Amino acid sequence: MTRRDALVSVIEALHAEIAALKSNDVAALERATQEKLGYLDTVAAHDHEPVTPELRGLAEEAHRLNETCRIYVNLMSANVRRRLQALAGEPAGGYRAAASGFGGYALA
Repeated sequence: MTRRDALVSVIEALHAEIAALKSNDVAALERATQEKLGYLDTVAAHDHEPVTPELRGLAEEAHRLNETCRIYVNLMSANVRRRLQALAGEPAGGYRAAASGFGGYALA
């Protein structure tokens, strides 16, 4: 498999991850993530090859899709946190006083 083919496969796996995140399909998310990691190993095995404009564009697309996945995961995590806080009778969201480097406040 070429570096280009592996990058295309990484992009396809990232699309599958996003679809799995949207549908809350944990098994599909795990499969897509494992595939992505395998293809990333293949990309890394070709590090000695020069980066062409096409490869740079594919890598940038993969980066954008990975950021989309990260945002979905962060939103899901925040929703779970709010639900757990509500179940515990704590105020949801906002800021709370804490020792931090951000003016004495930390995100709740």
